[in-house]
Amino acid sequence: MTLSADRVLPSVVQLEACENYQKQSYRNRCYILAGDGPQMLQVPVVHGDSQAIRDIRVDYSTPWILRTERALDTAYETAAYYEYYRDPLFQLLEAQPERLWELNLSLTRWCLEKTGIACELVPTEDFAAPDAREADDYRFILHPKRPDNILSGLGLDKPYYQVFRDRLGGFTPKLSCLDLLFNEGPDSILWLKSL
Repeated sequence: MTLSADRVLPSVVQLEACENYQKQSYRNRCYILAGDGPQMLQVPVVHGDSQAIRDIRVDYSTPWILRTERALDTAYETAAYYEYYRDPLFQLLEAQPERLWELNLSLTRWCLEKTGIACELVPTEDFAAPDAREADDYRFILHPKRPDNILSGLGLDKPYYQVFRDRLGGFTPKLSCLDLLFNEGPDSILWLKSL
């Protein structure tokens, strides 16, 4: 990833398109803030012969989209900007892309556009093993089952307003960018630039 001088507007971000799918990773899950704390949203996948990330199919045999929509409605119905972003977000889910890669790419592009981050997403053309010398290679560092201090290490762990902040005793980190977007709306980019 190459960041601009203001550390907010990446000009180019490489997305790993040639890896094998990793179970129980952020590739098919994220966390939102519900009234009782962080809640995982998960996209079920079909496990087949190929485990290449671009080949993983989304499993639409269960009503996960409806469950996801209900979870988001319950968690963010009182968030300042949720109603504004709700329908366009749900349209992406209801389009039911066949592959997890396609779904993730459309959601990522949508989140970048709505938060005001201008960047080019470039899929990798071949797999390269992680290199310890590459400081900005986060492919295998960010994982829901591993502790991380990336944001705090970069001085980027500044809180923003969250709907359940008072009830839960303060700011809850490590949530989906949807949490920032639903709570801060068009000011999301201002919050990012203030980091």
